[in-house]
Amino acid sequence: MSTLPLRIERLSLTYGRSTAVEDVSLTAEAGRVHALLGPNGAGKSSTIACAAGLRSPRSGTIRIFGHDPRTDHARTAECAGVMLQDGGLPMSARPLAVLRHLARLYEDPVDVDALAERLGITSFASRSIRRLSGGQRQRVGLAAALVGRPRLVFLDEPTAGLDPQARLAVDEVIAEQRDAGTALVLTTHDMADAERLADVVTVVDHGRVIAHGTVSELTGAEDVLAPGRTATIVLEDDAPEAVLMTLAGEGIVHVDGAVVTIDCAPGVESLHRITGVLAEHRVAVRSIEFRGKSLGDVFLELTGRSLR
Repeated sequence: MSTLPLRIERLSLTYGRSTAVEDVSLTAEAGRVHALLGPNGAGKSSTIACAAGLRSPRSGTIRIFGHDPRTDHARTAECAGVMLQDGGLPMSARPLAVLRHLARLYEDPVDVDALAERLGITSFASRSIRRLSGGQRQRVGLAAALVGRPRLVFLDEPTAGLDPQARLAVDEVIAEQRDAGTALVLTTHDMADAERLADVVTVVDHGRVIAHGTVSELTGAEDVLAPGRTATIVLEDDAPEAVLMTLAGEGIVHVDGAVVTIDCAPGVESLHRITGVLAEHRVAVRSIEFRGKSLGDVFLELTGRSLR
C-alpha cells in the first residue's frame, strides 16, 4: 500500500448536471505544503471535500496513507485534520469548549490552551462561534484541524478574512507543521498565500488541473532568460541618449522620464555591464530592481482575466 500521505488519481465529482471536478490527480508528501490554486468555483474546495471523505466522487481513487477516506474513514480521520472554509463548527458553542471536546477524541492531543493562545483565540474565547468574525472562525477552524496532531492537514482558504497579525501567526503555525513532517494541502485563490507558503502548486480551473509545479518552475524564476523578467532602473535625472542606446543592447528598453525598464532581466554578467554603463556616463542611480514573472502573472495567463 502507498505510504504517501495523500494520493488522488483521476478524481471526478458532479453536482447534478454540473461537473465540479474532472480527472484531477495529485499527491501530497510529508513535510511539504501543496497549494491548490484557482479562481472561485474552480473545484478546489470540492477536491478537498472528496479527499477528506466528506463527499463521494463520481469516479477516481483517493488514498490517505493507503486507506480510502470513505470506506475506512475512522482510520483516516485519526491521521488527517480538516479545516473547512465555511461550516463544521457548532455555532452555539464557545471556541475552547469545542477544542477541548475534540481533544478528548484523540489519544495524544495538543495542549488546547497553548494552541488557543498561539492563534489569539483566548482573546475572544468568551463569545459563541456564531458571534465571531469570519477571521476569528478561521482561527478556531485551524486549531480544530490541528488538535489531534494529524500527519496530513487539509486547509480550505486558511488565511481568508485574517488581519496581518493573525495571518502571520497562521503562517508560522503552518511552517512549524511542515517542518515537523506534516503534509499540508491548502486551497487558495490568493497568489501571495501560494507564493509565501507553498512548496508545490497545482492550478485548477473549471474543475481540471491546468498547471503543476513549484512556484519557481511555474514562474520561470530559475531561468534568467525566461520571458516576463525585467530590470527597472530609477535615475536621478532623465537618461542621456547615449546611455539608452547602450542599454538597448541588453534587451528592449522602455523609458518613462527617469525610469528605465529593460525587458528580460539579465544575469550577473549583464548586471555588471548595465552598472558599468551607468558608471561610465556618471549617471546617478536611485534604485535598481529586478523582477521576475509573479505567480499572479502566471495565474492570469492560465485562467484569463474575465470575472467568474
